[in-house]
Amino acid sequence: MDTKQNTALLHALTELPGPLPARGVIHIAIRHTDRFTVVGNDLAQHPGLSTTAVGFAVRIQSLPQGTEIGIKALAARFPEGEKLVAAALRELEAHGYLQRARTRLPNGRIVTRTVFCNQPAALLRPRVAAAPPKQAPAAPQVTAPVPASVPAPARGPALARGPALAPAPKPEHHAPEASAPEALAPQAPAPQDHAPFVPLVPPPTAPKPPRPPLPQPRELTPELERISTALLSDLHHHSPEFTLSEEHVHRLVPGVAAWLERDIHPETIRHALTTNAPEPVKYPYQFVKHRLTVLLPPPALRTTVTPFQTCDGCERAFRAPTPGHCRDCRTGHAHEDQQAAA
Repeated sequence: MDTKQNTALLHALTELPGPLPARGVIHIAIRHTDRFTVVGNDLAQHPGLSTTAVGFAVRIQSLPQGTEIGIKALAARFPEGEKLVAAALRELEAHGYLQRARTRLPNGRIVTRTVFCNQPAALLRPRVAAAPPKQAPAAPQVTAPVPASVPAPARGPALARGPALAPAPKPEHHAPEASAPEALAPQAPAPQDHAPFVPLVPPPTAPKPPRPPLPQPRELTPELERISTALLSDLHHHSPEFTLSEEHVHRLVPGVAAWLERDIHPETIRHALTTNAPEPVKYPYQFVKHRLTVLLPPPALRTTVTPFQTCDGCERAFRAPTPGHCRDCRTGHAHEDQQAAA
């Protein structure tokens, strides 16, 4: 059977005005009337984003407000896996299209709030305050006392044509004529200064504190150095992502030795370094150094136990740092010495 060909596009090409290009893509643009999303070329043709990241940005932009767009939610909605979704979200976050922040709700619950912006570059542009709409100058009002016998002129269409007023009898005391030109002169609106630049992206509240140094042992003995080197070199057998170079192993040996010096078993150290690690571990040296520093256990409390000794006089057991006599024998010998001296 022959494969059915869709000839609708070929018929549409005949209706395009003008000559068609000899090569390259030919666009047949049909105007959308419903269910469409506007995507800018700054996103569609972004040179620093992968095609996967651009695709997820378009999909996120097309979702309604309030839709969950976490890694697991997107992986369940679309055919891509969680690793591919996580890589695309990291790209969008690095270029400013996506921002994820942990927020505490009024009830005390902590949630992750995700914000997507279709034009992150526009957030850094200076904002200009909108000028108030210009109002037409009000018609001047010339007031003069009117005798009680003369009715006041009706306010009609004659006032809408301009400042010309109907003739009225001259009163005995009228406003000076010099004030009329001042009233008729329209006041120029005050120049509006541009509002200062107000960035929408808040600056960091405070500089980050320096990272704590790698813990050091009181004394790096050859035995501690040997065990630490073997533990670090063997990490990649348990987790392939923790492959360390020889130089990195040499730098991390003091940190592991500080743990061993505190009576921590090597298997416990290996479990603390590799458990619940992010996927993937991009910088294993920095990750191991961070965990050796922040997860350092407290030093073990050593209690000195006084050993038992056997009394040389009565052969009773008593606690003392060195052999000798018990308290009763020492008291008896002291009493005998006093009597002999007397």
